[in-house]
Amino acid sequence: MGAEAAGSGPALRELLREAETSLLECKVCFERFGHRQQRRPRNLSCGHVVCLACVAALAHPRTLALECPFCRRACRGCDTSDCLPVLHFLELLGSALRPGPAAPRAAPAAPGVLTCQHAFGGWGTLVNPTGLALCPKTGRVVVVHDGKRRVKVFDSGGGCAHQFGEKGDAAQDLRYPVDVTVTSDCHVVVTDAGDRSLKVFDFFGQIKLVLGGHFCLPWGVETTPQNGVLVTDAEAGSLHLLEVDFPEGVLRRTERLQAHLRRPRGVAVSWLTGAIAVVEHPLGPGACSSTTVKVFSASMQLIGQVDSFGLSLFFPSKITASAVAFDHQGNVVVADTSSPAVFCLGKPEEFPVLKPIVTHGLSHPVALTFTKESSLLVLDSAAHSVKVYKVDWG
Repeated sequence: MGAEAAGSGPALRELLREAETSLLECKVCFERFGHRQQRRPRNLSCGHVVCLACVAALAHPRTLALECPFCRRACRGCDTSDCLPVLHFLELLGSALRPGPAAPRAAPAAPGVLTCQHAFGGWGTLVNPTGLALCPKTGRVVVVHDGKRRVKVFDSGGGCAHQFGEKGDAAQDLRYPVDVTVTSDCHVVVTDAGDRSLKVFDFFGQIKLVLGGHFCLPWGVETTPQNGVLVTDAEAGSLHLLEVDFPEGVLRRTERLQAHLRRPRGVAVSWLTGAIAVVEHPLGPGACSSTTVKVFSASMQLIGQVDSFGLSLFFPSKITASAVAFDHQGNVVVADTSSPAVFCLGKPEEFPVLKPIVTHGLSHPVALTFTKESSLLVLDSAAHSVKVYKVDWG
């Protein structure tokens, strides 16, 4: 009996922590619900719950009309009401969630198991984001999304530093940005599916180069260790390497590395080995949600491959890869929209060594990248936010 009681403490704390993240947090501003006025949970007419401060921010100042940030159903700010179950839950857990006497430090979590430390963005700041990148020099986070200005730059703390890339039809505008990368000299490269082009900006948003007519449907984009640019063409089924003089805004050379891929989208390169990973989304019967991850050596020899069916032999549910990255040890990491989750597949020569590293807190992950400190950034399109995961040492 004593052993059961001793074991229940950590389990209860874990349950409370998960409840605080999942149920007691506004999914628009990521602030914790509370009893004070601005943090009170409010029911929208559609049933979704946000805090009163976000209701006020979303509502029109004169008509009080607003759209639910999750399902887009129209309602009015004055028609919202207190979410009594959440308020009662806060009261019930109030004493348990308040810090108590110092407890013995828990044993460290297994390395590789990641927990969400914080998130930034949220509806309004980001709208249906699709691509994510890190500036290697400044550590700033660059996201492309469906806002009026399509490129958003965040500082390391998650604050919006600046934005650029107007929504429009001019050559320098961005119609439908899909992916983004940042070069070693801080140039921002965006694939634009709207006019099927690749666009290069300096870090302050000045257009440097527009490459139209080179691709059928440019999709994924990534920077190589040599400051080249990899681009997948989802319609042509190809992978391209571009050498660009970024300060001058001149394309020096282009090379087609692969020509027989099946609707390639996401692409990543290992800075440790030079290996290149591509996520394919093949067409065909039963292939609507099937994906394949292929990994090529620096000399473009296929060194690893696994598809959704192969992964299903190791994991009880279907895995649909939406994005790919390499960690600093050369392991292949994929985002999965079916679970949703993030999995490590191991090194290409070991495929597949399937290890879940993020299993909670995601809705629709579409992009991911690692920081120099080995934190994992995940772009959650459904939550319109960037979530920062780190190893939890207890």
